[in-house]
Parts: sequence; structure tokens; C-alpha cells
Amino acid sequence: MLVLSTQVNSDGNAYDVTDYGAVSDGTTDNTQAFMDTWNATCKSGGTMVIPAADGNFLVDKIELSGPCSHQVTFQLDGVILAPEGNPYSGCWFTFYGISDLTIQGSGMFDGNGPSAWEHCPVCAASIGLYAINNAHIQGITSLNSKAAHFVIDGGDGMTFENINITAPGDSPNTDGINMANSSNIHIINSNIGTGDDCVAIAQGSTNINIKGVNCGPGHGISIGSIGKVADDKDVQGVNVQSCTITSAQNGLRIKAWAPSYPVTVSNVTYQDITINNASNPIVIDQTYCFIDKECPGVSKVQISNVKYRGVTGTSATQVAVNLQCSNSTPCQDIYLENIDLSLTGGGQTSSSCANVNVTYSGTQNPPPLAPKLSWCHLLFSHQSDMVSEFGSLYIFILIATLKHLDSGSNGRQIINLCGVLTSNRSSEKHLLVYTD
Repeated sequence: MLVLSTQVNSDGNAYDVTDYGAVSDGTTDNTQAFMDTWNATCKSGGTMVIPAADGNFLVDKIELSGPCSHQVTFQLDGVILAPEGNPYSGCWFTFYGISDLTIQGSGMFDGNGPSAWEHCPVCAASIGLYAINNAHIQGITSLNSKAAHFVIDGGDGMTFENINITAPGDSPNTDGINMANSSNIHIINSNIGTGDDCVAIAQGSTNINIKGVNCGPGHGISIGSIGKVADDKDVQGVNVQSCTITSAQNGLRIKAWAPSYPVTVSNVTYQDITINNASNPIVIDQTYCFIDKECPGVSKVQISNVKYRGVTGTSATQVAVNLQCSNSTPCQDIYLENIDLSLTGGGQTSSSCANVNVTYSGTQNPPPLAPKLSWCHLLFSHQSDMVSEFGSLYIFILIATLKHLDSGSNGRQIINLCGVLTSNRSSEKHLLVYTD
């Protein structure tokens, strides 16, 4: 293993776990030795050192918490090994309530995932970063987590740089970096290959920047899923740039629950993305519900201002651009510029779009397809203007059309189904006169 020289934090001394009794034999429980080392480091500020060694440092579930008196560094040059099986929930190795934290080195967190995956999907994540402010994670490796590799919640100002995240493509729920309720998160120049999302940007995430990431295998770079619970918060300001996605189940994905609570995903930009033999290179899925049949409701997640610029490469599936939005809350201001996605092995790809307001510019491969809008959206998108201009005649034509498309429905059923016109009581009165 390549070993970086230990960098002692300028705020204090180096505290080596072996000086506190840690043994790298792969069998000795070093949890207490790690806690004692952390307590000394956090109290005075400085660097906690896990040195390179011939063996592994076995550590059980642990939480290294703050606040600390000064800036602290977690210098990982050895290998920290998780216990076998799945003996606990939550996260295995947690950092909590710390400001000005650096986690660095040439070492590894080994989650011992193969010993637990048969017990999943309810397994422990490897590294939890909770309420962490101003952190820099660089150089380290996370191998074979039992569930997600990194979980971020309540973080602000965190940078992941030159990290390696690795698990087999068929390992269950091994997200690379999973975040929620966090802001100003930067992931740059890193390699992530897992059995789930390389990066999962969940509810409450703002100002997220991903650049120079190699993703695959896995499920691509995902926003969501979102909208499942009432407390879900908006996702805003996501920028994904100069990334490569290879042999993944998805490329660039936004997924929203159906049915869902109202929440927004907005101001998202994907730029200069290379897709190599990935299924579903560009996908918006507002019918996410974990069942094979039609979802039992519609999504109320508003997805808007999403830009795809310079997405090129090859698709493992025929449909390379798949934008399936909600018929009650159509996607707005979706922009595709210079898209060039061919079928792996040669051949023409295609597009599929529904309930989306999309604009195209530059090269478009697959060719753009006019989006299919639900008849509720088509007929009612400008109903207030039409009613004021043409009055009852418009209402009569509208209902006649609806009844033709939805035979057997009367006016009241159509109002309930589409959720429209109820804000205009006079229009509703005319409608009922003509149809009830």
C-alpha cells in the first residue's frame, strides 16, 4: 500500500492509536483504543493517526463526536475493519457534531460487506457524517460497505476529493455517497463503483457540486428518491460536470415517488457528461413506487429548470432519453443541448417523453420526440384565459372533448379527476349546467 506521510495538525500533536493499545491483528477489538485516542485528539486539537500496518484494525460500532477544542485531523493510512455479519443498525463508523474536520490518508475503511449482504437490505452503512461543518475528506478508500459507504446528514461545507469507493455491482444498497439535509457539498476527482447510486442526492440538499467523478458500476448519479414523506424538503442547485458513467443501470437520474407530497427539484445542470454503455442515460422518473404495476397515485413533486448540456456516449438500452413526468405536476423548463447517445454496438437510440415542457438545442441524438401531455394538462393548461375569452362555449367544447376521451365520466367526476376549475366557481357552474 502506498503510504502518505503523516501530516500533524498545526493545532496540536499526533495521537497514534497504537499508543493507546490498538493492535492490527484483525481479531482484537480496538473500539476502546480508538475512542481513547479520539478523546485525546478532540480535547487538545491535533491529529489522530491510524498507521499503515501489516494487518487490519478491527473496530466495532463507534461514534467520534465533537465539539472539539480545535481543528482535528483523522489520518488514515492503515486499514480499519468492520465486524462480520450485521450486528447493529445505523452506521458503523460515525463522526458527529464536528467542525473543521479533515479525514485523509492512503488507508481504507473495510466494511466487511460480503459477510452481511445476505442479511440486507436492512444493513448498516459504513461511515456516517452527521452535523459536520467545514470538512475535507481526501485520498481514502471505502471498500465493501454493508449498505451505503458514506451517509451525510445535516452537513454544511464538505469536500470529497480523490477518494475511492468500491463494492461489487450486485451488492445490495451500497450507495457511494448518500446525502440529505445538507448544503455546499463538493465531490471532485473521485472513483465510485458500487451496487447502487454512485451519488444519491436526497431531500433537503442544496448547492451540490460533482465534478470529475468516474461512476460505475452502480445506478448512476441520482437525485431522489424524493416526496415520500411530508417532511421532505426541496432539492436546489445541483451541478454535475465532467463526469464519466460506465456500465451503470442509470446515467443521470431524477426519481420522485408516486404518490408523493409536494416538494420541488430545481436548478439542476448536467454538463460535459460521458456515458459508456449505461442503461437509461438520461431519465426522469416520477412513477417511482417499488411495484411492478402502475403506482397507486400521482407525483406532486415539481421538477423544473433542469439542463442537460453535452451528454455523449453510448446507451445499453434503446431509449436513451426517458422523461416520464407527472400528469398532475408536469416537468417545467427542461433543456437538452448537444445530446449524442448511440446504441452500444451501433444503432439508433430513441426518446420517450410524457408531461414535460422541453426545449432542444444543437445536436440531438436520439432525435427529439414531441412530449405526450395528459389530456387534463393539455385542456386545462390555459383554461382561465380561454374561459374569460370564450365563456361557456369553451366549457361546453372542453367537456365534450373530455367525455369523448373519458367516456362514462360526468362533469363532477372530471372536476375531481383533474383537480381543475374549482378556483373559478362561475366556470364550474357553467360546466355543471352543460354536463350534469
